Amino acid sequence: MTAQVFAMPAALLHAVGTQFEPTPWETVSQERIQQFADATGDHQWIHVDPVRAAVGPFGGCIAHGYLTLSLVNLFLPQLMQVEQVSMGINYGLERVRFMGIVPAGSRLRGRGEVVAVEDTGKAVQVTVRVTVEREGAERPVCVADTISRFVPA
Repeated sequence: MTAQVFAMPAALLHAVGTQFEPTPWETVSQERIQQFADATGDHQWIHVDPVRAAVGPFGGCIAHGYLTLSLVNLFLPQLMQVEQVSMGINYGLERVRFMGIVPAGSRLRGRGEVVAVEDTGKAVQVTVRVTVEREGAERPVCVADTISRFVPA
């Protein structure tokens, strides 16, 4: 899988509807979940206590929803890249939904689609809907509309 490359920010202006190939699979290990818990201070037992979580509602530890969301930042440059920029800015999120759990050891990947593009005058703003899929699951585990701005070089 290779990211789709846009030669310059202006090339995005006609990209609405563009769908990107899925990223490679990324494993969400218990170690990664623990590191996220340590970084955020969220040590809820469903994330970090394998013994207790084994008899809990999910049969084992699960990743934090925000850990799943943070992987969108890993997936975006694997989905698309924009050349001839002086900088790219993560402008925010329009909508985020967590639709499934991510058990420790799961493999996730991202798919993307350009859903909106706007020329702000100083940058090209693009909204990419990133769908995070879990291997073997019928439904996505997360869908996030990300907003990025690309300032031409």
